[in-house]
Amino acid sequence: MTEKELLLASLREFRDAMVYKLDGLSDAELRMPMTPTGTNLLGLVKHLAGLEYGYLGDSFGRPAPERMSWMDDGSAWDGADMWVAPGESTDYIVGLYQRARTHADETIEALELDHVGTVAWWAEGRRETTLRQIVLRMIGETARHAGHADIVRELLDGSGGRHPGDPSFPADADASWWREYVARIRDSAHH
Repeated sequence: MTEKELLLASLREFRDAMVYKLDGLSDAELRMPMTPTGTNLLGLVKHLAGLEYGYLGDSFGRPAPERMSWMDDGSAWDGADMWVAPGESTDYIVGLYQRARTHADETIEALELDHVGTVAWWAEGRRETTLRQIVLRMIGETARHAGHADIVRELLDGSGGRHPGDPSFPADADASWWREYVARIRDSAHH
């Protein structure tokens, strides 16, 4: 595999993990703020869609082929990209993310990793970057938010893992197994 193929494969793995976290949940569960700062699954997907279009589109002269109201009106800078408004459907947000991913992949495939782009919202004098740096940044952003999604999903229904059958979780781990496991950790924390 080339370096670009390896980077793209890594990015796709984390993207897929992010989308997997949505499976089987109700619309209300997808929107439910689960942390003191309001972190919710669908908001994370909305945020990542904007990052994909921004970093791997706009920054390389390939603007998003669709408008996002929270970007146009600047409310993204006030956190409007981290939660889903009542008029924004789950299908719209998930579809937006899929379209943003496709657009970003086209940028990655069309340009060399050393291609220089400009991130308009970065500090003056530090806006120039390369495609390689931005792909690495998106891998980090997506992995970070997929980790947030792991915690949110666990808080919602107790499930974990990056994908169905994730070998890092015991196949027979039912609620009883997890209670005993957590009890061992709690006991250890008190010693």
